[in-house]
Amino acid sequence: MNNLRLRALLGAGCFSLALVASAHAGGLERGGYNIDLLFDPAPVVGELSGTYVMPDRKLKNVVDTQTGNGSPGGGNLNGRPNSADETEGYFVPRIGFKASIGQQIDCMADYSQPWGAHTKPGSNWAGANSNIETKINSDNYAATCSYKFDAGKGQLRFIGGVFYQEVDGFKERLVQDTSIFPFPINTLSGVGRLDLAGHGVGWRIGTAYEIPEIAFRASLVYNSAVDLGDITGTLDLSQVPGQPSTPIPVFGNQSMPQSVELKLQSGIAPGWLAFGSVKWVDWSQLGIVSFCSTAIKAAGLSCAYGGPGFATSLDLLYRDGWTVSGGIGHKFNEQWSGGATLTWDRGTTTGLSSLTDTWTVAAGASYTPTKNVEVRFGGAVGILTSGSVGAENDPQGHPHGTDASYTFGNDLVTALSASVKVKW
Repeated sequence: MNNLRLRALLGAGCFSLALVASAHAGGLERGGYNIDLLFDPAPVVGELSGTYVMPDRKLKNVVDTQTGNGSPGGGNLNGRPNSADETEGYFVPRIGFKASIGQQIDCMADYSQPWGAHTKPGSNWAGANSNIETKINSDNYAATCSYKFDAGKGQLRFIGGVFYQEVDGFKERLVQDTSIFPFPINTLSGVGRLDLAGHGVGWRIGTAYEIPEIAFRASLVYNSAVDLGDITGTLDLSQVPGQPSTPIPVFGNQSMPQSVELKLQSGIAPGWLAFGSVKWVDWSQLGIVSFCSTAIKAAGLSCAYGGPGFATSLDLLYRDGWTVSGGIGHKFNEQWSGGATLTWDRGTTTGLSSLTDTWTVAAGASYTPTKNVEVRFGGAVGILTSGSVGAENDPQGHPHGTDASYTFGNDLVTALSASVKVKW
């Protein structure tokens, strides 16, 4: 197996792994972190890629479990449909540029969207007091470099980098069913909306060992948590009877999770490559994210669930995520190579969301019309496993998820991906 074939297979393997990793993993993961471009042997290379993911989670047997008209409550919604389509499709872009500096240093700059979520069951279902629409967006700007040197039969590489991250989003839910009230109160929607935004800086460190002659690479990379500081936002209850007519400024505190990923790959026969990865993400740090009125900041008070100035919360109660993937790649000729993977992602839900285990199969192909251009495309199909949502207590004993309960079966998730890489 010559070096040219090995390097083409490296690209096919990395493509498949990136495709599967972005196909609806647990927590708030979208594209996650990916520095595979750093290992490209070309002196200068740029890459543009995108993945469109189509989850099809259907909620069933929905029951409004808080039917009072006060707080908690918001009205009896059990006359509304007891099923809903929860998820929305989404697009995950990535842009990267890598350059070699001499024989030992490689540096990469990239833009990605590592985190995100979009659920939109709407207002016409029995669980509208739990969620009408929730959307989280992220933007990540990173710079990563490595230093490599000869060690034994191959090369040892040390990796380090920093990244700046912006996160924003909103949640809407029905606070009060106003249809039971007389005019003009019944002209209000009864919907409350929380808007939020935060930003922070993280860092990464890692190492890798490569033997190019047999396409062997083992890498271990740690990505730090990103402290978003004071997440700022507003709570708009102007459409809820008896609530303030102007948005209430609020703040909260949260970090995006740290992660560790181990990747392995090696040539196993002429024209064949095996690869796999294991990733841990610290999603358990996203528990109950509280938001409080900014008025308490002047008094030097911090925001705590149920404490002074408490306004609302995002109830997540995630557990840590694990993703295990394995696959195989093959070079068919000088222009075509391909790969296929099987991935298991452990669900992060502890009973407050539909983020259960996911099994995904993906396949991709790489076409190289010239030595300077590579085009990749592929698809994935997976199963979102069944489960249920209902009341759960946080570690402090506070109940959450008491507004609605529902179940869901084994649902489908699909994804399409394409990328273009140009080398100089």
